[in-house]
Amino acid sequence: MPASDYVRNLRDRVGHELLMFPTVSAIVLNDRGEVLLHQRSDNAEWNLIAGLMDPGEQPADAVVREVEEETAVQIKIERLAGVVSHNVTYMNGDRCQMVNIFFRCRAVGGEARVNDSESLAVGWFPLDALPELDEFTHRLLALALDDNALPYFAAPGEGGF
Repeated sequence: MPASDYVRNLRDRVGHELLMFPTVSAIVLNDRGEVLLHQRSDNAEWNLIAGLMDPGEQPADAVVREVEEETAVQIKIERLAGVVSHNVTYMNGDRCQMVNIFFRCRAVGGEARVNDSESLAVGWFPLDALPELDEFTHRLLALALDDNALPYFAAPGEGGF
């Protein structure tokens, strides 16, 4: 069952109550050192390519699938950048806690374009000319772009970011 059907079934049962979901995000770089971003159709904000894992899906498979579904770009995963939990409240009142596994990736094929209904726009951006991004996205980018960083996780008792 695709994650979207799974979420709809859960929301039918619990309404706007807090739900936890496994998600993935991709920090995708090209050979020019630009990062791939999309402008979300639900809130018009620029963000990393991300999405829910389907039941039974491995995180690496999910991130490859999400990037291709949303942007038509094929990727190779370079490394795990980290795991972080964060809360999201959607405009309709749905509350979620996302357990996000984020990966640093390299584009290996395809031409970036809007490839589904989740994006208004898709583009490559130089790191010194990014559109407005939220603090969470900036933090994921910084962690993934640091070649000396180990995969991030909040230490026991630490609140994360």
